Amino acid sequence: MSLSKLFSDNTAIAGKRERRKEARPGELLDAALDLFVEKGFAATRAEEVAARAGVSKGTLFLYFQSKEELFKAVVRENISGRFTEWRTELDTFEGTTPELLAYCMNSWWERVGLTRASGLTKLMMSEAKNFPDIAAFYQQEVIMPGHTLIRAVLQRGVDRGEFRPMDLDYAVYLVVAPMIFLILSRHTAGICISSETTLDPEKYIAFQVETILNGISAPANRKATT
Repeated sequence: MSLSKLFSDNTAIAGKRERRKEARPGELLDAALDLFVEKGFAATRAEEVAARAGVSKGTLFLYFQSKEELFKAVVRENISGRFTEWRTELDTFEGTTPELLAYCMNSWWERVGLTRASGLTKLMMSEAKNFPDIAAFYQQEVIMPGHTLIRAVLQRGVDRGEFRPMDLDYAVYLVVAPMIFLILSRHTAGICISSETTLDPEKYIAFQVETILNGISAPANRKATT
């Protein structure tokens, strides 16, 4: 084999190794998300995450110093890291606020609720009490920004005369509550739903949007939302 051919082959192998190395953080986050949702935070072990990603435990700790830091990275990758993008969408939306509210609720379902990431909310609901530091992180990174975003949508409607004046601190939960219900129905084997009922998430969201709008729309706008 010529030296040039040997050099070329070695370069190709090194390139593959480098690409593999660069890909590992993403693979670890994917594996961690699966395991956290399947088993919960407490029961998930670092070596399991590494094995599922096809790397050693030592490699995992090169990127993430602890299981807690790995969990935080998973949350940022799948939920909290997207709030800037979502806020930009809100600020540039050109339709009415009732249309914006419907868009936000349906987009949340498509981008989070319908994905594996929705299991993180169920995980936090069941394990937050045992892991206060993780709970505080989730509150800061997900709950507060999420509520701020919803509040901004509702405030937009009030400012434009589309929604009646309301207590926004409580009104936020009009939007949050049905989304939490969908998460629970998705991740608790349908235990929240009657065995005689088939829940269509899209129809459920449409019904919730209609119900919310008929409650908060200014009188002159209510007819248009029914």
